[in-house]
Amino acid sequence: MTKADIVTRISEKLGIEKGDVQATVESFMDEVKASLENGDNVYLRGFGSFIIKTRAEKTGRNISKNTTIKIPAHNIPAFKPAKVFVEGVKSNVDVK
Repeated sequence: MTKADIVTRISEKLGIEKGDVQATVESFMDEVKASLENGDNVYLRGFGSFIIKTRAEKTGRNISKNTTIKIPAHNIPAFKPAKVFVEGVKSNVDVK
């Protein structure tokens, strides 16, 4: 499912113009990104949490030059689904 599909479905369900739904979805994503960039997690009860995870410093390899490189510690955004979300997917989606 793409962002355009989400906008279309919400527009059809609620009877709102696609342009308004598009602006709302874009605004939501901008707010989540801005919050994470400011170091704040986003908690959506019943859906999940957008959190910041810290990756420790580690040693990697540059295989083309056959050398080791140091990968510094860094933060990455992550999504942790809510328990009800996980249970819904487990019970409704067949294992492939």
